[in-house]
Amino acid sequence: MSKKTFLRRYAAVSLAAICLSAPLFSQAAAPALVSKGQLTYGTAATFMPFEFTKDGKLTGFDIDLITALSEKLALKPEPMSMEFKGLIPALQGKRLDIINSAMYINPTRSEQVDFVPYLKIGSRVIVAKGNPEKITGRDLSLCGKNIAVTLGGIEESQARADNQKCLDAKKPALTVLTFPAATDSAVAVAQKRADAEFLSTPGAVALLSEKGDTFEAVGAEFEADTHIGFAVRKGDTEMKALLEKGLQDVVKDGTYQKIISKWQFPASVSVF
Repeated sequence: MSKKTFLRRYAAVSLAAICLSAPLFSQAAAPALVSKGQLTYGTAATFMPFEFTKDGKLTGFDIDLITALSEKLALKPEPMSMEFKGLIPALQGKRLDIINSAMYINPTRSEQVDFVPYLKIGSRVIVAKGNPEKITGRDLSLCGKNIAVTLGGIEESQARADNQKCLDAKKPALTVLTFPAATDSAVAVAQKRADAEFLSTPGAVALLSEKGDTFEAVGAEFEADTHIGFAVRKGDTEMKALLEKGLQDVVKDGTYQKIISKWQFPASVSVF
């Protein structure tokens, strides 16, 4: 099964479950929580505008969403910040109730955790202002260039696939530069250590709104049907039902759309 087919089928099944969750939730057992009365979530706060630190405070789209969702569930949101690579082990080790960190849904991760999708996004090619390398988008103009991506993120797999396209076309290889966070990739472009960065569309909106004098986006958005979601332990149906109920409530009262508007996300991100 292709990745695109997997995501579409996964999203369709998961969203149908959310729509049906209200009557089912009342019959479901309450999930076991790390701390009573709290929803303990893991997050890697280095992915603006989803989760990041500003003036010493955790902020971002995901933070606003989990705060609103927790309120609907009468729970106190309790963040645990850590490196992205440590999130799934921490969840499996029952140090967390859920992962709330703009986690991309893919077949490999879905073998380790279950997901509740809440957004779909694409990616953009970001270059230095003025586009000195004359890159035209996610195409063969990237061949022979250095592309900055987040280590282990979907952008890394995208860039490695593009390198193969360059080789197949008998073009110079594309060099993939991996960094711990999207902010590090942006710095590499600004310092001319990288010629371009692959960045999520919402991330690109945030970056260009803050540093439009340093960066610009080139080419069209790509892979715009990539879903992200909350992650729960494999088989934890009680927690999954709880999150689906909370999501249903924040969508129904308009909060979900207000948060999308607050962070200036394109309308295409909504899965509801």
